[in-house]
Amino acid sequence: MQLTGKVALVTGSTSGIGLGIAEQLALAGATVILNGFGEVEHAKAIITATGATVDYHAADMSDPHQIAAMIEWAEAHYGAVDILVNNAGIQYTAPVESFPVEKWDAIIAINLSSVFHTSRAVLPVMQARHWGRIINIASVHGLVASKEKAAYVAAKHGVGWTKVIALENAITDHLQRHLRPGWVLTPLVQQQIDKRIAAGEDAETARLALLSEKQPAQAFVTPEQLGALVLFLCSEGGAQVRGAAWNMDGGWLAQ
Repeated sequence: MQLTGKVALVTGSTSGIGLGIAEQLALAGATVILNGFGEVEHAKAIITATGATVDYHAADMSDPHQIAAMIEWAEAHYGAVDILVNNAGIQYTAPVESFPVEKWDAIIAINLSSVFHTSRAVLPVMQARHWGRIINIASVHGLVASKEKAAYVAAKHGVGWTKVIALENAITDHLQRHLRPGWVLTPLVQQQIDKRIAAGEDAETARLALLSEKQPAQAFVTPEQLGALVLFLCSEGGAQVRGAAWNMDGGWLAQ
């Protein structure tokens, strides 16, 4: 898979899933634009080590104006965003009756609304150039629920709206898909393991207990595996995977 000459913007890519996907895109030759509030220089170093060109934009994905400015900046500096991976996300857990309104608003803004704002902004250039990929990182929580995750579940269910892009652009080669990973060992998931450890479980018991609740494979999905799937979807082999939701969940939704 060669993406030389393509420009990929991955939101929420200074750590975790986003950084893993960005690294795989870079290894395939894409110029990578990182975004996020993690350790920026560390993330840039990982991409630079692949030999790819890397840049960074600090747009706050909860702010539509900053999102628009990021896309304008990318197009001014690199001509186009050929591959958009919407990965930025946050989490907060609490029962519905005590779920803070401000947390609900923040999760919907970053996990759902930002997908609309970025997609809307990149589509005109993709349409004009007759090539593009929009790949949104949803979740198995786009189909099922878990306790105390009302906002996250609502946002990930909502990401399914992007099938509309696939229908509106069905006869051209700018395509939209969304991926539904299960447990990936990201900082967000590590927080849930840490809560179990704090409650008295040892680290391995906490890890297996979390996986056993949902994921029959008893193993975390890795960012590298998700990155490999993104590469396939960017290839000619994935050209007719349009508007589809692709599960990578260790058997979670097979139950």
